[in-house]
Amino acid sequence: MISQVFTVIHPQGFHARPSKSFAEKAHSFPCQVTLYKGDKQANGKSPLGLLTLGISAGDEIRLEVKGEQEVQAFQELGRMLTQIYEE
Repeated sequence: MISQVFTVIHPQGFHARPSKSFAEKAHSFPCQVTLYKGDKQANGKSPLGLLTLGISAGDEIRLEVKGEQEVQAFQELGRMLTQIYEE
């Protein structure tokens, strides 16, 4: 298992489009992906779950990846948490 805290930099946080993109990328890996914001958690493969976290710019989000291909998944998904998406 790999776990690290990332700070979201997108000015609008994780709205519908980045949540969908993140979940689609997470689905491409066979491992378990979980995001934590405070005491709330969500399945990283669920766009709706990600939206329920209410991720805003500047929020610290813990990404936890466990299972097959966890290193590659962690690297790619971690980058997605700290990038600015094209609108």
